[in-house]
Amino acid sequence: MVVGIGVDFVEVGRIRAALRRAGFRDRVFTAEEIRECQRRKRSPEESFAARFAGKEAVFKALGRGVGQGGIGWKDVEILRGDGAPSVRLRGAAERRAEELHVARWHVALSHAAGFAVAVVIAESVGTPRAR
Repeated sequence: MVVGIGVDFVEVGRIRAALRRAGFRDRVFTAEEIRECQRRKRSPEESFAARFAGKEAVFKALGRGVGQGGIGWKDVEILRGDGAPSVRLRGAAERRAEELHVARWHVALSHAAGFAVAVVIAESVGTPRAR
């Protein structure tokens, strides 16, 4: 059963500018996310933007914004590895997913023409608690 859907759309230029500000990258992204994005030769900024949109989409699927319920940026990790994107949760985000009985995440990331988009679906195999 689908317990949450999140979509986010972000300008790559906005993330590019944010990445130039001191502390943004390390406050928002995990070490593994940073490594994956920096490996992208064509445009690491597009990868950062897609992951940023992915994190926002996960917050929406969990019914929370960043900071709500103690969920921080690094509580949600969007990884790609060598295959399809995936979600890894920790801390307050993981606890919220457990409350909703989230068993599986479906993630789609894309970027083109200066924009990045993410769609996230949280799927449950139990009875979710009321939001």
